[in-house]
Amino acid sequence: MAAWYKKDLAYIHDIGFRDYALKSIPGILQILNQNKIDEGLVVDLGCGSGLSAQELIKANYHVLGVDISQSLIDIARKRVPNAEFLVESLFQVEIPPCDAAISIGECVNYLFDTGNNTQNLVNLFQRIHNALAPGGVFIFDIAEPGQVTNGKTQSFTAGEDWIVLVEKEENIKQGILTRRIITFRQVGEQYRRDDETHHLRLYPATEVEKQLQKVGFQVETMDNYGNFHLPKAHTAFIACKPT
Repeated sequence: MAAWYKKDLAYIHDIGFRDYALKSIPGILQILNQNKIDEGLVVDLGCGSGLSAQELIKANYHVLGVDISQSLIDIARKRVPNAEFLVESLFQVEIPPCDAAISIGECVNYLFDTGNNTQNLVNLFQRIHNALAPGGVFIFDIAEPGQVTNGKTQSFTAGEDWIVLVEKEENIKQGILTRRIITFRQVGEQYRRDDETHHLRLYPATEVEKQLQKVGFQVETMDNYGNFHLPKAHTAFIACKPT
């Protein structure tokens, strides 16, 4: 398995880009409550550094977190020792019987796995539907086409001991977003450089909704988790398994 979100990018993502998870989780907890899911197992697919898992544990849920990054899982295990974590692709992991599943931060868009990613997505929806208890919910969000409207974009973000440069380019014809990421992290008096390139398949929300319905979910779409409004060209889904 290739290494994604390696040690330095995992550290930077946890320290500098935690807002998406932390601002999403109150709204997700509210959705769980509205669906009368007040306890039980929540499977957190693409759990990252355990920020959402920590809040779920505080709310008295059991949590299984899954992420493809060993470095992110290492952070998560230290942060939330009373949750269970696996280093695995969310498209390949065996999903146990559960009461809810979540996937925060466009995790289902990532092309970290080989093969037809659209079919991987459909298979994931079916596996989650099979694993959920009647009345269970799958809450997640996607990135849609329209992430980059003018060629390429470049951004620069810095923290106390790190710098990250990101170039984004969208291939409209292929529906692929490419992120080229360069990190610099301070080690002693020097800065260590690392590079990663991430590819995401961008899905129209209507296509994802149709696939969810095909496997038996009742679907609601939204552009927010509670008070947190998603970035442009993102949609969140509440996919409910009928009782």
